Amino acid sequence: MKRMGSLAWALWFGYAFLYVPIALLVLYSFNESRLVTVWSGFSTKWYVELFHNEALLEAAGLSLEVAAVSATFSVILGTIAGLALARFGRFRGRTLFGGMITAPLVMPEVITGLSLLLLFVAMEQMIGWPDGRGVTTITIAHTTFTMAYVAVIIQSRLVSMDGSLEEAAMDLGARPAKVFFVITLPIILPAIVSGWLLAFTLSLDDVVVASFVSGPGSTTLPMVIFSSVKFGISPQINALATLMVLVVATGIFIASIVLARQERQKKRDEQMAIQMG
Repeated sequence: MKRMGSLAWALWFGYAFLYVPIALLVLYSFNESRLVTVWSGFSTKWYVELFHNEALLEAAGLSLEVAAVSATFSVILGTIAGLALARFGRFRGRTLFGGMITAPLVMPEVITGLSLLLLFVAMEQMIGWPDGRGVTTITIAHTTFTMAYVAVIIQSRLVSMDGSLEEAAMDLGARPAKVFFVITLPIILPAIVSGWLLAFTLSLDDVVVASFVSGPGSTTLPMVIFSSVKFGISPQINALATLMVLVVATGIFIASIVLARQERQKKRDEQMAIQMG
C-alpha cells in the first residue's frame, strides 16, 4: 500500500511538473499588469492588443502553415519508409537506409541546421533553387527531421501487426496496393495520426533548425519568442500561447474521439465476424 501511495504521489508530481506551468501561462494571459510575475487584476486587453500585432500574428500563421505542411509530407514519406523497413525484408542497402532514417533522431539540431544550410546554399549555386531562404527551405528542413519520428512510429506499428491478415487478402486475389489501402492502412491509421501530431508539434516547437534555414520575412513564432526574451516577454505572447494550447487541445480531443469510434467499430466488426463464423 505504501509503495502504491508513493507511486501515486510521483505520478501527480509528474503531472504537476508538466501542466502547472501551462496553467500559469493561461492564467497570466488574463493579467492586467505588463509584468508577467505580478498579478494586478483580471483583464483581456492583451488579447485585444494581440489581434492588432500583425508581426506576431504573421509569425504564428507562418509557423502553423509550415508545421501542417511538413507534418503532412512527413507522414507520407515516413509511412513509405516504415513500410519498406517492416515489410520488404533484408533488401540490399537496408542497413544504410535504416541508419539514414534514424540519424535525425540522434543528430544534434545545430549540426542538422548547419548541414541543411550548406545544402541549400550549394543547390542555389548549382541549379538556382531554392531562390533564397524562406518558407520552402524551412518546410523541407522540418520535413527532414520529423519524418524520422514518423517512420519509427509506423515501423513499430507494422512490426506488431498480424501479417496473416495481409497474406489472407493476397491469397484471395487482392493486389498489394489494394491490400495496403483496404487492410493495412485502416489498421495503422492511429499510428499515422499520432505521427502527424508529433511531427506537427516538433515543427511548431523548433527554433534551432529554423534559425539556420530561414531568411528575411520568414520568421517563425519560436524565433520571435526566443528573440524577445532578451527584452522581456510581452503578455501578448502569453495570450497567443493560450490560444495555441486551446487549438492543439481541441485537435487532440477530436482525434481521440475519431480514433475511439474507429476502435469501437473495429470491435463490433470482429464480434460480428465471430458470430457469423
